[in-house]
Amino acid sequence: QVHLVESGGGLVQAGGSLRLSCTGSRRIINFNTMAWYRQSPGKQREQVAILTSGGAPTYSDSVKGRFIISRDSAGNTVYLQMNSLKPEDTGVYYCGARIGANASWGQGTQVTVSS
Repeated sequence: QVHLVESGGGLVQAGGSLRLSCTGSRRIINFNTMAWYRQSPGKQREQVAILTSGGAPTYSDSVKGRFIISRDSAGNTVYLQMNSLKPEDTGVYYCGARIGANASWGQGTQVTVSS
């Protein structure tokens, strides 16, 4: 069983920052492609960041330059540092691991950005 736990969400003012964390087994997080995506009412699911097992990150245009995805040195946590937050960043953020042809996701953490 793949077990991923997200944390770090909350209510912040526009322009503020949050760091989301996703913890799990190093056998999962350190050796697979990891991703963050978000879902908001009235919006299509959006992948915001992805990090390969080799450490190469990519970002959606909507968050590029503001968000950073990374792993810790132990390889059991993946982070999403979110800076210069905007109200449109509001949503439930999910952490996922791509394992072969399959993907496993956590339960999500709510991020709300007020104006």
